[in-house]
Amino acid sequence: MKRKMIYIILTLVLTVVSISQASNKKLEISKEELSKIAERIFQNEAGGKKDNLVYWNKGENFPSLGIGHFIWYKEGEPDRFEESFPKLVEFYKTNKIELPTILKDNKYAPWINRNQLFSEKQNKDKDVAELTEFLNNTKDTQILFIFERLKSSLEKMKEKSTNKENLEYQFYRVANSPNGLYALIDYVNFKGEGINDSETYNKKGWGLRQVLENMTGKEIGNTALTEFSNSAKSVLEQRVKNSDPKRNELKWLLGWKNRCETYKNKK
Repeated sequence: MKRKMIYIILTLVLTVVSISQASNKKLEISKEELSKIAERIFQNEAGGKKDNLVYWNKGENFPSLGIGHFIWYKEGEPDRFEESFPKLVEFYKTNKIELPTILKDNKYAPWINRNQLFSEKQNKDKDVAELTEFLNNTKDTQILFIFERLKSSLEKMKEKSTNKENLEYQFYRVANSPNGLYALIDYVNFKGEGINDSETYNKKGWGLRQVLENMTGKEIGNTALTEFSNSAKSVLEQRVKNSDPKRNELKWLLGWKNRCETYKNKK
């Protein structure tokens, strides 16, 4: 009986400590850790290859640029998915970073289609080469841009949520877990905040908001990260199930789920 009582007390103490840690509402990260996250996102999005910093995926109507494969639409292109590259360009300007020729001369993506971009890459077009070099040399700015997006995401998600208290708790629960900021930073860049009606299939979104809303646990650490990873995979499975079969999104699901596995703290 005495041992059982001690076990109950220890469990309660650990739960209180975990909840207290999860309620720390500051997003703090060192420059070194942010740099490591930048390299992980570069690996996730571009396979860690410099040449893939200027890319155009098969089956998509837009090129993807930088470590986060930020979307950049052509003029007049329907923008179902949130366009993030122009916002990055503005971030460069705010930080007084000299832009390469393509970004100075073009408000919209200058390539008609994937074939044109890859033809220019193959022919070593000097402006494309300059853009690639620029993106390779400014990873630190790009990861700061993504981190700023994460920091501004919570209030935007809460405005759309029907359970604001749980969403905020889960946000900081993950953020205060080892490896948690990587998970949040990567996912908000990967699939967005989950607040735009255009980014839904059958009125079901797949962003960070949906992942956090599906979480119910209290403990930080491995438990939180495992739940976040599993919730992300579930949300993405739902997206594929609800998608237009013509898009064949199933071909991406395994890669998406493997990416979500990296959110678990394996240290």
